Amino acid sequence: MESIPIAQHEVVPMDRVAIGLKGLQILFVNLFGVEAGGGEWVMVDAGLPHSAGYIRSWVKQNFRRRAPLAIILTHGHFDHVGACRELADEWQCPVYAHELEHPYLNGSRHYPPPDPSVGGGLMARMSPLYPKGPFDLGEHLLALPMDGTVPHLGGWRWLHTPGHTEGHVSLFRPEDSTLLVGDAFCTTKTESFLKAMSQPPELSGPPAYFTTDWDSARASVRKLASLRPQTLAPGHGRSMHGAEVAEKLEVLARDFDRIAMPEHGKYTEESAKKKPAA
Repeated sequence: MESIPIAQHEVVPMDRVAIGLKGLQILFVNLFGVEAGGGEWVMVDAGLPHSAGYIRSWVKQNFRRRAPLAIILTHGHFDHVGACRELADEWQCPVYAHELEHPYLNGSRHYPPPDPSVGGGLMARMSPLYPKGPFDLGEHLLALPMDGTVPHLGGWRWLHTPGHTEGHVSLFRPEDSTLLVGDAFCTTKTESFLKAMSQPPELSGPPAYFTTDWDSARASVRKLASLRPQTLAPGHGRSMHGAEVAEKLEVLARDFDRIAMPEHGKYTEESAKKKPAA
């Protein structure tokens, strides 16, 4: 394995998130492998920069075929595409993302700057240091099918869940109500370094320092709550299971402004200005 600045103890496999679904936690972010039948599989998101070596080791231990059929990106922030270009070059596989995300993934546009004024802890204060792109996936980048199907994954569908980014998507398997959330919401408070590392399970909003459209983020959480999921596999935080998951998500959707939105911040204020006067 190549030498990378992430310690081994900070890389934690998640052996069985749901049937045919495994995950890997690298520091504070998750990626997933979804079985596609016949030993084939698809990877969802691609971790942090400098994490390719750990991802290769995880793949070797968990999947008979080393190269996935495809990589699906929930969105293109640095902690979800960090190893994507390196692995896609090696595996010679396509990378699918919503077409609204493509300008940030083909080298043509930076993401809007993060907002450290949202508060909540060290992760928010450090956010101006995080890479904003543009990231360039080259010829690997393809658009997700507009009919909501997920390439190579029959039984799954993708949903456009903007707010955290313009082209953010989540993946849902109706058969067992499994939801791959991306960063539409989290199961830990990502603004706090301590909580991001210890990850006590709690439903929270999307990472506030990178969320630019709070009205869309609220609508996306309500859309996902209407699915009544039984298993949550988030981009940040621990997976959650059971009948109580749908009820907790309903509370987050109903009380989104209180639970998820920061009290202040540039993008929060822009959202408030859009609301009609009472």
